[in-house]
Amino acid sequence: MNQSIAPNRENERFQRGWDKLREIDGEAGERVVEALADIAPDFARYLIEFPFGDIYSRPQLDLKSREIAVVAALTALGNAAPQLKVHIHGALNVGCSREEVIEVVMQMAVYAGFPAALNGLFAAREVFAERDAAEAVE
Repeated sequence: MNQSIAPNRENERFQRGWDKLREIDGEAGERVVEALADIAPDFARYLIEFPFGDIYSRPQLDLKSREIAVVAALTALGNAAPQLKVHIHGALNVGCSREEVIEVVMQMAVYAGFPAALNGLFAAREVFAERDAAEAVE
């Protein structure tokens, strides 16, 4: 972790968020945060503290439910393919099956339209292919 992002790693909110980010997104989430280090380290810190330290850490929903909601929302937006891919990985990391991801994305055709759902399905296909390729190497 770049120290310019987290000048005070002792910050409980930051640490809770960092741990949650790693639990959900692993290295993909870390790469997103690190990519911000040279342009907007404060934004990277906010990204860790608020969504992951405050919201994802709440006990009312489990991580699988939260990631299903995020996949649905990002699919519905239709303009967030990089973030959608990260969160499809995250959904799979926290227990969603590929079939569940596909169903969530297909459901968005009803509310966000076919173009958004198609883009989501193509993003899912890319994520599945990346994971298959990584598994083949292991």
